[in-house]
Amino acid sequence: MRYEKPPLTFEQQADLLISRGLVADRDILISRLQAVNYYRLSGYLYPFRESDTVIKPGTTLDVVWHHYIFDRQLRIVVMDALERVEVAVRTQLAYLFAHQCGPFAYTDPGNLPGLGKKAYKRWLDELKEETERSTETFIKHFQERYGDSHSTLPLWMLVEIMSFGKTLTFFKGVHRDLRTQLAARYEIPEKVLYSWLTSLNGVRNICAHHGRLWNRVLGYRPKLPYERKYPQWYQPVAIPQDKVFVILTILRYMLRFVAPTTRWEDRLRSLLSSNKDISTTAMGFPERWMESPLWK
Repeated sequence: MRYEKPPLTFEQQADLLISRGLVADRDILISRLQAVNYYRLSGYLYPFRESDTVIKPGTTLDVVWHHYIFDRQLRIVVMDALERVEVAVRTQLAYLFAHQCGPFAYTDPGNLPGLGKKAYKRWLDELKEETERSTETFIKHFQERYGDSHSTLPLWMLVEIMSFGKTLTFFKGVHRDLRTQLAARYEIPEKVLYSWLTSLNGVRNICAHHGRLWNRVLGYRPKLPYERKYPQWYQPVAIPQDKVFVILTILRYMLRFVAPTTRWEDRLRSLLSSNKDISTTAMGFPERWMESPLWK
């Protein structure tokens, strides 16, 4: 079936939403739609719909816009923690690999047995392209001084231009004993750490593209450590794995290792307490989440 809907003007978009039941000043709604794409705003209308074409009676633009602003603030808080975790993990990964295999050993596919030939070649080629595009001073300095002998960067330089996705590929590729060593630094199993990094990478991409995070159902659900050895993930409060709460809990856990003096949790709690009208249930928060040892 062909999609044949014509583009609507901002005025027509506003009239459509008002006709469906949204309570709004038309001029203000038009200005909001000029700043935020209709389909982006519609994502925040979803919980207030009775059907695809009918909005619940009494739903105001102010309420919907407040959810949009809250989600933006939530993404900022999440990105702050994600940056710290990402930088710490890639630092530790590069450190362990370089000391075990050497600074240029990543150019030997035998040192990344977890990747197939095509995946390894694609990973390495893309990193070489990223190196060529980079304008970082440290790269220019290395190439000027050592370029006659080395066409690639030592790993501890390379990781500074390595995306989270490339870091995840690198983690997947290295020998399992090295992944286990890294996971042990965070007192979790290697498979759990890989799962966490996969889910954090997905959330990072959502945040980087300004996507809706507040009530999103995660496309990839991170694994939890098994209950017998890690009961704090299950008792007295089970950690749901399908919404942003599990991501916040993972970040809270990881920050205890990578930034133990951070006030990140205080900022998160402040955001929640100043927006009590926002449903935390939609974010996956259990009723007694503050009783979890992971949040005490």
